[in-house]
Amino acid sequence: MTINEHITHFAGLPVVTFDPATPPADPAAKVAWRLHVEDDHAGDVFAVLVASWLDTVDPASVQALVVGDWGEAWETDFPVQVLVDAAPRLTNLRAVFVGEMTFDECEMSWIQQPDITPLLTAYPALEVLRVRGAISLHLQPVRHTGLRELAIESGGLPAHVTQAVAASDLPNCVHLELWLGTENYGRDTGVDDLGPILDGTRLPALRTLGLRNAETADAVATALATAAVVSRLEVLDLSLGTLGDDGAAALLDGQPLTHLRRLDLHRHYLSDAMMARLPAELPGVDVDVTDQQTENEHMGRYVTVGE
Repeated sequence: MTINEHITHFAGLPVVTFDPATPPADPAAKVAWRLHVEDDHAGDVFAVLVASWLDTVDPASVQALVVGDWGEAWETDFPVQVLVDAAPRLTNLRAVFVGEMTFDECEMSWIQQPDITPLLTAYPALEVLRVRGAISLHLQPVRHTGLRELAIESGGLPAHVTQAVAASDLPNCVHLELWLGTENYGRDTGVDDLGPILDGTRLPALRTLGLRNAETADAVATALATAAVVSRLEVLDLSLGTLGDDGAAALLDGQPLTHLRRLDLHRHYLSDAMMARLPAELPGVDVDVTDQQTENEHMGRYVTVGE
């Protein structure tokens, strides 16, 4: 799978691209505004676009923001300070997606990201933060009582980012999604780095845990088999990675999973027998084992999004 289409909805709102040449009919429209620099420009082009947007829409009405290419995103970090400076005007902003680009605009593993902590600090009422791309991405351990959903999509997640998430105090976060990726594209996150998340000492409100796109999916599944956090989950998502029979068997042979509402394993390397065994042993659980893969003769198993 490559990401070849833009999202159409975000945070429950339709996505509308802001065009400074065509002012919106309703400046206070209940939409998720998308800001995107069409041409390959760096420098202050994105800042100019944001300024135009803020002067055109009703900033106090903005609830959700989707940021596409800010200009040569493969070479230039997202200019987070632009949004930090806009915080006094964006008083009702509740959801932000940074880096919503298709593969032909910028491969996920090429997207340059900054230290994203100032965004969380500037918006204490932010409820949803989704970040795509992890090159140069940093996060400082932070306390944020507003955040309900945190997702970091990557082709290779650095351990220091995972450790910062695990060390953060997010008492109301119900959804955590980490795309772990592959070592070839920067992943050095190991199962030990997930420890504070898996052992239940963090994220007391967590109900959905996604450890997706993982080259180490079998090891992650084996750790989850005895992880304390699982007992309070409603959704467990290990999709898009290299999960095989060993990891699935560890899950089934570990702690009970029948309390789950959904177990998402789609895009996997399970055998036909294991694909039949999982739903049979987990009655009442919505088990997704669609998109079965076959190991490549030369490459073996590979994640959905590497580059």
